[in-house]
This record gives sequence, structure tokens and C-alpha cells, in this order.
Amino acid sequence: MDLTALPTQSSDNHPYSKPYNIAVPSASASISNAISEPVSTDVDSVNAEARTQTIEPNAIILAEALTDKAIIWRIHNCKISKKTVTQDLPLPFLYHYDSLDDNIKQTYPLTPPLLAQFNHPMTADEAAKLIGIDKALIASPWHVKIIGSLVVFSEALQLAVRLHWTNTGKETEQIYTKDEADALIAAFKDWQFFGRVDVLYKNDKQALISIDEHAEGNNQILTINASADYQFLPATHALAVIAELEADKGELPWFETAILERLA
Repeated sequence: MDLTALPTQSSDNHPYSKPYNIAVPSASASISNAISEPVSTDVDSVNAEARTQTIEPNAIILAEALTDKAIIWRIHNCKISKKTVTQDLPLPFLYHYDSLDDNIKQTYPLTPPLLAQFNHPMTADEAAKLIGIDKALIASPWHVKIIGSLVVFSEALQLAVRLHWTNTGKETEQIYTKDEADALIAAFKDWQFFGRVDVLYKNDKQALISIDEHAEGNNQILTINASADYQFLPATHALAVIAELEADKGELPWFETAILERLA
């Protein structure tokens, strides 16, 4: 199946991001349609072997390829797996009190009973009652936590990589805005990649390797053999790939564009 013929709508009728052409290398045979519905293999069947010998001159280094702007990378199947956007979750009392205007704090200073509630979770309405003020004087922040995934692929390299993303590593991010749409935009100013990394590699003519510079001995270099199925990287190599992506993320705008389009 030619990747250029992939459907332009995902299963829930949200468009995935448009292809982003950075350069025009020659194309090779297409990746199979396993890119759309990947089946991850068990770690023992990744078929990636550690080695210490010299890296082949024409080998593809996974992290370097993913951040190479001279390669045509396209985004497919950007989707959300978990979404929390609400104003109804409780916060420790101190968060509510700190959000008050200074003149209100001067009028309603902290008393021993209020200090005793500092770490007690409560809603903005409950905090207002505790302080003795109108609930309109306490802003209710948006609690935002969104987790998703996307597939980035290169037709020329016959390589697809499934990555996971989120707006925060915390339970939720608290955003003080009036509108939900503005809260989503603000929450994703510091989005990040995280978690497992799955690789689909169909080219048996060229070696694909992953390098973990912090590992020692035989664990530093991993050769990822061509396969019809997705293979997930060992945790240390996934972290190495994510670290490289995070370092160069500002120069790889197609990722953020795909995510923001998916949130719209």
C-alpha cells in the first residue's frame, strides 16, 4: 500500500496532520499498511542485537534520522488516547488562596484555621466558603492532561516510528484562562514526548541502528532488523531517541503542528 494513498481522516473523523516535505530524496518501495494498525511485538522478539563492532558506513542511525530535516518526514495517525479538560477537579487550598488578588489577601489574611487547610484538596467554591468570600473572586483553573500518539514515517527510508506525547508529566496542568480553547493552547506550550517507542522498518538492504551513548559495553548499540511488524525499543534506547527529539523539537515543527491540529 502506497503511503500517499492513506486516508485523510482517522477513525473518529479528525484529520491527521498534512505531510511536511523538507527535501526530495528519491523514493523507494512503500511501507506496508501495518503503519495504520500496528501490532507491537514482545520485547524478546524485537530481534535487535547488541554489538560493539564498527558501525556500517551506510547504516541509518535512528535518532539522527528522526531529527534530520533533509529527509521527507510525514505524520500519520496522530490521535488522542486520554483527555482531561475540566474545571471541576479539586486543588489544595493553598493554590486557591495564592490565586487571589493581593487586596483580597490583605482583607482576608491567613488565620490558623486557614493555615490548617493549606494542603487539603477542595474546589474553588469550597475554598471561597472557607475564606468567607464570594465564589466569583476565586478563579477556577482548567485542569488539562492529554496523552496521545502519532506515527512519523519516511517513504524513502522505509521507516516508521510511533511516538507518544503529552502536555505534562504531572497528573494535570492547571491553566488559568477563561476559555477552554485558550487553556488547551497554553497547556501545550511545553508539550513533550514520553514513553515507549515503536519502530517499523521494512528495508532489508540497509542497517538501522539505535545508539544509547550512556549505556556501557554491548548495550550501547542496537541493530534493528527489518520486519513486517512494529518492534518496540528497549527502555534505555527509547529514552535516547526521545532525548534527541526533545533537544531538536523546536526545529521539527511538523510534530507540534500535527498535535495542535488534532486538538482543534
